[in-house]
Amino acid sequence: MTVPLQPLDLARLRVYPLAERASLSRLELILVDPDTAPPPCPEALRQSVGACAAAIAEARRRDASVMLLYGAHLVKNGLLAVVNRLLERGWITHLATNGAGTIHDWELAFLGRTAESVRQNILTGSFGTWDETGRNLNLALLAGALCETGYGRSLGQFILDDGVMLPTPEALAALLKEQPSHPLAPARAELLQAMLVHRLPAGRIEVRHPWKDHSILATAARLGVPLTVHPGIGYDIIANHPMFNGAAIGRAAQVDFRWFGGSVERLDGGVVLSVGSAIMAPQVFEKSVSCVNNLRLQAGRPILSGHKVFVVDIQDGGGWDWSHGEPPKDNPAYYLRFCKSFARMGGTMNYLSCDNGVFLRNLLHEMEKL
Repeated sequence: MTVPLQPLDLARLRVYPLAERASLSRLELILVDPDTAPPPCPEALRQSVGACAAAIAEARRRDASVMLLYGAHLVKNGLLAVVNRLLERGWITHLATNGAGTIHDWELAFLGRTAESVRQNILTGSFGTWDETGRNLNLALLAGALCETGYGRSLGQFILDDGVMLPTPEALAALLKEQPSHPLAPARAELLQAMLVHRLPAGRIEVRHPWKDHSILATAARLGVPLTVHPGIGYDIIANHPMFNGAAIGRAAQVDFRWFGGSVERLDGGVVLSVGSAIMAPQVFEKSVSCVNNLRLQAGRPILSGHKVFVVDIQDGGGWDWSHGEPPKDNPAYYLRFCKSFARMGGTMNYLSCDNGVFLRNLLHEMEKL
């Protein structure tokens, strides 16, 4: 007899205090000082970094977008202060990352430690089941939705403010009754349910972030620089928590995709830096470029052009010169999605095969010489 398939009851997940986790990275050991000399790099790479710095400087003179799209390893490699320096100098106008990039950033701001052994913790069912991480990230998104705030700004403000203010359940219920078709009604209903089910108190919920000065999320929120987050449902450990709310994540990501498109709209003559993001960056960028071109053509405007893309990853580039076009399908370089997608988006694409720390530290050094 076949037993009917049943979905997992995530509400029954057992979660554990984050401080009990054997974290693999400590902020004081990984944090890179932006004032130290950058590591040496080969001459060809040094020239590419110099060209990138010049392109950024020219883009800022034109008031064009300079977008840094990055993966979680940038955070785990301790480059937070380097990125923050680029933000503070006004050289980066938009940041974008995946869910993991925000989780490591938040954990370092909150605990000063991050990362865990997947191999060990999967066997005990404890991988990702850390109460404070799941609770606070989901809370930040649920609360931010009341102001139509995206993922990146909601979490960055949560860190910056050391917590959040919640309305009373009675106030939320009254708004739902009075305005059932209001655009914010779904967000109000989800927060109300979370407050009742998880016993969240009304008023200020304080969550201290002793290391928030190093947070990219908090710095972007403080400076008003857009930081958009492009997660997947089930991709990140905040799904391993009873407070997990896919609708809240999706709503926040939708807001951020629109802000991402706003920066792409201003990318003519601008620069895109894709650093260690083999999937999120090319996939989100190509959809956004298509949306921008769609709207421009409807308005009788020319499509996006003149932008320069610098893709940085540690993978071997296969020796292919992308200025000659796309490689044939029997060449391994054809399957480097992060190169191929960006090469198809107009503008010019340059691939730099190197460690993200080497690239960003040398880029900061070159920018500060200009």
